[in-house]
Amino acid sequence: MRTTWQPTGEQSRARYPETEGFAVREDGTRIFYEVYGEGDRTIVFVPPWAIVHSRLWKAQIPYFARRARVIAYDPRGNGRSDRPADTSLYSEDENAADLGAVLDATGTERAVLVTMSRGCQRSLLFAAEYPERVEGVVFMSCGTLLSPERQTTDDFSQQALPARDIPPDVLPAMNYFNREAWQRDPEVYRAFLTWFFETFFEPHSTKHIEDAIGWGLETDGDTLAATHLGPQLDPERTRELCARIQCPTLVLHGTADLITPFAEGEALAAALGTRLEPVEGSGHGPMARKPVQVNHAVREFLEPGFEREPAPRPARPGRPGPKRVLYISSPIGLGHAQRDVAIARALRRRVDGVAIDWLAQHPVTRVLETEGELIHPASRHLASESKHIECESAEHDLHCFQAIRRMDEILINNFMVFDDVMREGDYDLVIGDEAWEVDYYLHENPRQKRSPYVWLTDFVGWIPMPDGGEHEAFLTADYNAEMIDHIARHPQVRDRAIFVGNPDDIVPRTFGPELPRIRDWTETNYDFAGYITGFDPSALGERAALRADLGYRPDEKVCIVSVGGSGVGAHLLRRVIESYPEARRRESALRMIVVAGPRIDPASLPRHPGLEVVAYVHNLYRHFAACDLAVVQGGLTTSMELAANGRPFLYFPLRHHFEQNVHVRHRLQNYGAGRCMDFDTATPDVIAAAIAEEIGRPTRYRPVETDGADRAAALIAELL
Repeated sequence: MRTTWQPTGEQSRARYPETEGFAVREDGTRIFYEVYGEGDRTIVFVPPWAIVHSRLWKAQIPYFARRARVIAYDPRGNGRSDRPADTSLYSEDENAADLGAVLDATGTERAVLVTMSRGCQRSLLFAAEYPERVEGVVFMSCGTLLSPERQTTDDFSQQALPARDIPPDVLPAMNYFNREAWQRDPEVYRAFLTWFFETFFEPHSTKHIEDAIGWGLETDGDTLAATHLGPQLDPERTRELCARIQCPTLVLHGTADLITPFAEGEALAAALGTRLEPVEGSGHGPMARKPVQVNHAVREFLEPGFEREPAPRPARPGRPGPKRVLYISSPIGLGHAQRDVAIARALRRRVDGVAIDWLAQHPVTRVLETEGELIHPASRHLASESKHIECESAEHDLHCFQAIRRMDEILINNFMVFDDVMREGDYDLVIGDEAWEVDYYLHENPRQKRSPYVWLTDFVGWIPMPDGGEHEAFLTADYNAEMIDHIARHPQVRDRAIFVGNPDDIVPRTFGPELPRIRDWTETNYDFAGYITGFDPSALGERAALRADLGYRPDEKVCIVSVGGSGVGAHLLRRVIESYPEARRRESALRMIVVAGPRIDPASLPRHPGLEVVAYVHNLYRHFAACDLAVVQGGLTTSMELAANGRPFLYFPLRHHFEQNVHVRHRLQNYGAGRCMDFDTATPDVIAAAIAEEIGRPTRYRPVETDGADRAAALIAELL
């Protein structure tokens, strides 16, 4: 299916540079660079053709910046570097000189070069001319011109100019490579970018295509034409340079590369007399689509003793000490943390002496620290998913699916942290509660699995929002199809897949056109634990005694307002606070308590006489059990806590949040719980009226399971 790609634009980074600046050439041309990390060794990521810039290396930079000094820079013609008009100024000799200027500007005497595509030419040239400055070179997706196959695919600029009346969407593919067409029509230029990057990447690369088109649009057709037509290294000179290379080298090349054929990687490796590592199934962008293999290959190149794949380990009975578990709990909201602590407690009751380390980040760490759990020190290297989600949100609006797609740089960083932890630790089991990065990259790299692995989730299936149109429907179906394919090809990765709920909690929809029904597929591939509240409502005792213990008087009607652990709920808090005077007028016994949570400063919220605003409240479910009404977002954990306690509540699903609007709402309807409110139409007066109508209302919800944590722990304990 063809689609209209929308560039994603700038997004949260997993790591930001310590310094940045410009290297200035003798003619005044400026080359922008960034420096990350520190160490005795420097790694320079050399840019390829100027159709992209240094963000191409976003899956590599954070990983290597934890163990070395890293430099990335934009090529002349794109990014923040200058764009000279003269085609001769884009020769490979000029590009190699830019590399030298960046080394000089950053005070770098010697470095390892990592490059791809046409960047291989300038790196080869620099390494041959300045051997004292190059410690080693990793060549990827080799954009040299040594093989007959590569020479054929590079001869695009000789194609005939397409007729002016041919629409861009029906132009022959190779005719896109045409300077006059790019200069004449921006739509032809964009059509070329679309064709090029659809060819560049393999299937299920929608996010990478969008990124790359966005980078291509940061320059223009005229400039890109000049960069393409700049003099390259011919085969004779390339072979002569290869013969002069003195440093260690490595060649990586995708076996499905349609831009530079695999034969070119073979030819360059032969000319260098070095090893060629195939990247099976990869197109032209393995650094983006196969980042784990690329990161490991580069690290092995830097550290020859590095263990690429896990060595066989003896079974635990032959090793001393308790069983050890690494637990990863999603930081997007606090619900995962609460249920995961409950599962951990239940697991300890079943497995004597089990030791649990948590790889976690704020706000999950707030819950874990309060519960006395052990947080792995490597957690400090995790990039913040909650901060990213907050940056993606607007006024009560969070396009959850797109936000998670745009979190790709953070997810690969966090997987590489997990990978390091597993290499250094000795774990008998890994549990991932919606640990998307662990699940995805283990399926992409199943040989990296080192211990039995449990996956938990409370929803299955990406769902398009109605106003996303055909494009979003295409994207969600593509993500679902890749996930289904992962499970089919590598069923051994998940030793247990546990759905936190019951079969009837699953939405009655399909994963997409010609894909299976979500419930049927989930029942085949998951065990069901029932819902996990993290507490037993019956253990809270009599409600009157609980109210007294929490300081609530019998003659007051308590309304708790909460938006969970993320910072995306501030707009809802403000709207409900604005409703307070009218709600108090309608219900004179009203006592409203606004819980800001761990990521919203209570001082940032407005006040009214009689209104209480507090920060994070541990075990908030006790207050929910005691209240007469709650006003919440549409998150599953909070709403199901209220359902379990039989309390009336108003819930406001975030706009464009497919999980809250589809999955959670479907489940709450099954339980007959809560009153759904539309933030757009819920003025303060409407909210005040709803509070007055619902506060203290008797409820008849379907009972919520109280043994979900024990059931999940029983399924997990079998693996220990």
